[in-house]
Amino acid sequence: MIDSHAHLTSPTLLPEVDAIVERALEAGVEKIVNICTDEASLKEGLALAARSPGIYNTAATTPHDVDKQGESFFPLVEDAVDKLIAIGETGLDYFYEHSKKTTQQEFLERYLYLALKVNLPIIFHCRDAFADLFSITDKIYQGKPAILHCFTGTPEEARRVLDRGWLLSFSGILTFKKSTALQEVARFAPLSQILIETDSPYLAPQTRRGKQNEPAYIRETLEKIAELKGIPPEDVEKATIENAIQFFSFN
Repeated sequence: MIDSHAHLTSPTLLPEVDAIVERALEAGVEKIVNICTDEASLKEGLALAARSPGIYNTAATTPHDVDKQGESFFPLVEDAVDKLIAIGETGLDYFYEHSKKTTQQEFLERYLYLALKVNLPIIFHCRDAFADLFSITDKIYQGKPAILHCFTGTPEEARRVLDRGWLLSFSGILTFKKSTALQEVARFAPLSQILIETDSPYLAPQTRRGKQNEPAYIRETLEKIAELKGIPPEDVEKATIENAIQFFSFN
């Protein structure tokens, strides 16, 4: 399996990150995409990848933090692009709006142009902001590869994501009993356009809900997709591995 989105070098997980990586390997997780969102997590992420085969890094300031950290972190991402496999997570979050909408939009555009410049794919975070995400990306990033990480939008928004050729990534939220609309999305989304993720340390799946999440727990999401689609888990595992390898161009 491949965990397409985890925050291994966040302050929550960093103290036991090597043990977490070992548990993931024992659980059958071959690769983990580590999302770096500030200077400290990027520094630790590059060090972790250097000592742990199967760990790969992306970087960007999240839409939550662009007001405070956007300007300081952006040049560090630019400097590190040759060590990254994607730009992200970037995007828009109007549900919380921890940063001003205009600042979120500005940095989304800056990261889109950076991704184009260095020929890396992009990972989006989007909540209650799909109209603006689609409007901005249709002008700047049309026809280019992207992931909607931890997708929690509506079925109609999912169809618009899929129509753009992007990937939908499902987290432990899919396993929650009340996630009926998201489960509908998992039923109709083509196997060729889905990924699985933990978003560790957040969003532990149903059987571990309320606990700190980690990549070793990703199989529960995979098995939920298989259940919803009525297919063997092995088919979901094969497809999500192939999709991740194609998207990220793992070496």
